[in-house]
Amino acid sequence: MKKDKTHIHWYPGHIAKAERKLKEQLSLVDAVIEVIDARIPLSSRYDNITGLLNQKPRFLLVNKSDLVDKNELDKYIEILKRETETSVIPTSAKSNKDLNIIIKEAIRLSEPRIAAIMAKGLLRRPARIMVVGLPNVGKSSIINKLTRSSKTKTGAKAGVTRQQQWVRINPQLELLDTPGIIPMKQEDQMRATKLAFVNSVGDNAYSNDFVAKELLNVLNDKQVKVFKEYYALADAELTLENIALNRKWLIRNQEPDIERTAGYVLKDFREGKIGKFILD
Repeated sequence: MKKDKTHIHWYPGHIAKAERKLKEQLSLVDAVIEVIDARIPLSSRYDNITGLLNQKPRFLLVNKSDLVDKNELDKYIEILKRETETSVIPTSAKSNKDLNIIIKEAIRLSEPRIAAIMAKGLLRRPARIMVVGLPNVGKSSIINKLTRSSKTKTGAKAGVTRQQQWVRINPQLELLDTPGIIPMKQEDQMRATKLAFVNSVGDNAYSNDFVAKELLNVLNDKQVKVFKEYYALADAELTLENIALNRKWLIRNQEPDIERTAGYVLKDFREGKIGKFILD
C-alpha cells in the first residue's frame, strides 16, 4: 500500500497495547522520569501525562540539549516549569555531569511513597523509578546513562514478569531497565509532523519527502540562513529541488532526486550537522 504523502498515520492497536504495558510498569515504581526532546520541547510532551501516570510523581529530562541553542532552551525550560509544576532538567546522554542531580531528584520524588511504606511498619527499601517518553526521545540512552556506573541487576521483584529487571543505581535507588513508551494518541498533524522531524514517529507512518518539505517550511529566517549556508545555496531558494541540483543528486532526464535528498536533509538535521535548532 502506498503511503499518503500528506499525512502522518497512527495505529490504534499499537496505542492500546502500549498503554496496557505502561500501566503495568507504572504500578511497580515510586516516581517517573519523563524524557522529552529539546528540539521540540513542547511537541514531544504528552498532553494527558498526569492522567496516564495516574498522578505518579515525575520530573522532566529535556534530552538532546546538546543539539539546541542553550539560551533559547532556557526560555522553554521556564515555560515547562510553569506549565507542569515539576522540575525540568536539561541533559544529554553524551555527558554524565548532571548524573547526581538526576539521581537526587528521583530519590526526592520517591520519598513520600517510601515514607508511607515505612509508616505501615515495613523496612525502608530503595526508591524505584522508571523512564518514560514518546518513541525515540532517547529513553534507552538515558537508562544507559543512569546505569553506566552500576550494572548490578537485582532481578525480578515479586509479581513482576521475568523480562522486567531492576538495576541498582546506588543503595537508595533502583531503576526499571526497560523504558516505558508513551503511546502517541493525538490528531494534531502539525505536532505529528514535528515528531517526525526528530524521528519520534515510525518511518512507515510517513514519506520522507513530505516531512522534509515541511521541515524546510517551518524554519524561521535565521534557521533558513543556516540551512542555506550548509547546503551552499547562496541566493537560491531553500527547496529540496535546489538542494538536489546543487549536490547533483539527479535521476533520469537530469531531474532532482527528491526522495534521496529528503532522506539526507532529515538525517543531517537529526544528527545536528546543520545547526542547533528548536522547532516549537
